[in-house]
Amino acid sequence: MRIHTGNHTLDLDIPVVMAIVNVTPDSFYAGSRTFEGDAIARRVEQALAEGAAVLDVGGYSSRPGAEEVTPAEEYARVARGFEAVRQVSAEIPVSVDTFRAEVVQRLFDRFGPFIINDISGGEFDPAMIETAARCGVPFIAMHMRGTPATMQQYTDYEDIVDELDAFFEKKLLRLRRAGVEQVILDPGFGFAKNTEQNYILLGKLGCFRRFGVPLLAGISRKSMIYKVLGCKPEEALAGTCALHWEALRGGASILRAHDVRAAADVIRLHHFYTQNRCDGHFSE
Repeated sequence: MRIHTGNHTLDLDIPVVMAIVNVTPDSFYAGSRTFEGDAIARRVEQALAEGAAVLDVGGYSSRPGAEEVTPAEEYARVARGFEAVRQVSAEIPVSVDTFRAEVVQRLFDRFGPFIINDISGGEFDPAMIETAARCGVPFIAMHMRGTPATMQQYTDYEDIVDELDAFFEKKLLRLRRAGVEQVILDPGFGFAKNTEQNYILLGKLGCFRRFGVPLLAGISRKSMIYKVLGCKPEEALAGTCALHWEALRGGASILRAHDVRAAADVIRLHHFYTQNRCDGHFSE
């Protein structure tokens, strides 16, 4: 599998790490906040040195209770992040975490192609899918209900796996009819899902491989880890690594992570394990 953004290619034959670059003052994990240009550049340099294959730049925190950000402010933040990325590397693929078509268009006009990472899957802004098609860029469609402020009120599912499967089927059809050719699916761990539902989805992640597109797992330091462990997000790295292994077992092609080196190490170990296991070098 390969994802193309202009002259940049993301090779997914072996899973990769998407490094989180939050150009925000209030993301849920304090260690990911990089608001000024120099801090962003240092974060980018570190992420690349540790093995990131793509950088996910966001200017609007989706945590519950986060402050409202105007489109103009969001654009300014992400543009600052994009500039810092390109100062460090002209080659690394960039993903932009936004649900606003206006922000996408302005960034595209200024910086050229990138990956759209939309937490609403194109539901919040009616112009988003058309904009993605017109720009000819890849689109990450995440599942959620409600908004970041209300999503935990919408965790009532008859069968969460079946409902996400139906959502993705309809979403893929809509995207392809609109002309979006490259799609990545994200189950949206933590978004309108309670702790138990997150683990059900993690265990059934492989069910969504039937769509034949890359799967993204955004698990890093989330409440599904630290609530079970009774710790803080800052103490949830070991739990994140454990669940990253499970996500890879389920077929995830992209691990969206705060801690790039740890996630890259999990990928290397998992790849070594699966290659040797399949080659018969050691038994079950």
